[in-house]
Amino acid sequence: MEMLTNSTGPPIATFLSGFRILVVSLEYRRAPEHPLPAAYEDAWFATKWVASHAASSGGPEPWLSEHGDFNRVFLAGDSAGANIAHNNVVQRAGKTDLGSGMRIKGLLLVHPFFWGSKPVGSESRDPEPRRRSEELWRFVCPGTTGPDDPWINPLAEGAPGLEGLPCERVLVTVAEKDFLKERGRAYYEGLKGSGWGGQAELLESEGDDHVFHLHNPTCDNAVAKMERVVAFLNCE
Repeated sequence: MEMLTNSTGPPIATFLSGFRILVVSLEYRRAPEHPLPAAYEDAWFATKWVASHAASSGGPEPWLSEHGDFNRVFLAGDSAGANIAHNNVVQRAGKTDLGSGMRIKGLLLVHPFFWGSKPVGSESRDPEPRRRSEELWRFVCPGTTGPDDPWINPLAEGAPGLEGLPCERVLVTVAEKDFLKERGRAYYEGLKGSGWGGQAELLESEGDDHVFHLHNPTCDNAVAKMERVVAFLNCE
């Protein structure tokens, strides 16, 4: 079962028969009308909604209770949705007993929207685009402490340690021309070096930009990425 945090509409359960994947998609409130942490709260509510179906008595959607495998739940999202999925796992699920027997098996972060005050890797040192990114973050999260807030920088000092990630597998995907790619790579490397006992994977799509798969879902790189994602979600 996969939960996506980048689509529109209320929580909806859909079965992708060709992939053996049941997807629960959700809509979260968005800035500026609803600044952060509204989106994080909505995603956590949806996580608990899914967990409510794992109990023997079932939940509000009987079909989900009947067909969902609650020992194989993955949290997933792209861009801002990937940020939300990470924070849902680390900030909430790792510290809260969902009380249902639901197990989060994996985390799928597609072109995750992370940032920080100090450049990493080949990231631009030009202060102007960095300033714009930081202003955008402050716009959507007015109460933030800045670009090293753990919500936007999971590797910042004081952020929850990745070694406690309460899942077995993580797949991070990045794109060669994406200005956020170094953040995805740094997350992957940070996770591998944290002492976390799970399996981390990194996929880079050459020649493409941020969330290219949404704009050209039938291109070779998008198809190859989908195949990798499906294999990741169907892992034993």
